[in-house]
Amino acid sequence: MLLVIDIGNTNTSLGIFRRNDLIKTFSFSSDIKKTDDEYGIMLLTILSHNNLLSEIKGAIVSSVVPQLCEVFKSAISKYLNIEAISLSYKSKMPVKLALKNNKEVGADRIANASAVCLKYKLPAIVIDFGTATTFDIVDENANFIGGIIAPGLKIQANSLAQFTSKLPKLKIEAPESSIGKDTISAMLSGIVLGHGAMIEGMIKKCEKELGKKATVIATGGYSSVLFESMNDVLNYIDKDLTLFGLKELYYINKE
Repeated sequence: MLLVIDIGNTNTSLGIFRRNDLIKTFSFSSDIKKTDDEYGIMLLTILSHNNLLSEIKGAIVSSVVPQLCEVFKSAISKYLNIEAISLSYKSKMPVKLALKNNKEVGADRIANASAVCLKYKLPAIVIDFGTATTFDIVDENANFIGGIIAPGLKIQANSLAQFTSKLPKLKIEAPESSIGKDTISAMLSGIVLGHGAMIEGMIKKCEKELGKKATVIATGGYSSVLFESMNDVLNYIDKDLTLFGLKELYYINKE
């Protein structure tokens, strides 16, 4: 079995693959203060509790938090006795990086771009709804040509609550209508549906620059919030796209 780890700014996602099948997923908060021993014990506990410890034979780590990548690799080495592969712009991949500075691209975005090359018709646009909402754009020749980075839904909600005296914190969910009947529904309309309008507009601009329609895939923690109201522009929802990409990149780089 293979352990894949995607370390985000807010949460870390773990996936366990048996060959091509994703059999288990886990999630916990990303914390730069935790040591390799703390994360190692956490991994041991999760895997032991699910009777998976003895079956893990390989691991790959993707991180947008640079200091945590080495912490996790050390934890995996010390507690699982496995030398994990870390994903970077130097890794072998099925997509060609065609950016001004390849060093800047996040490992999670490389995983997403690689995954769409293997799973979907190109050109493709991956929209990852996480702490930030990111667009990863792959052209018809499997070139990762760039993307878009915007504040995510949670950042927008927290900003409204932080910088206004009367607006409360709220749970991110799709509103019933565009016109809010109270403060909460008005905030949700502005945040969720406003975000959706931005996404729809940016998809059109990207497709104009690509010169053709693209396959549009939604992924990430908040993808389901927007998918139902935007299924006319979002073709697929694939919550585990990043984990799938990491799995494929592990085997490509192990070879």
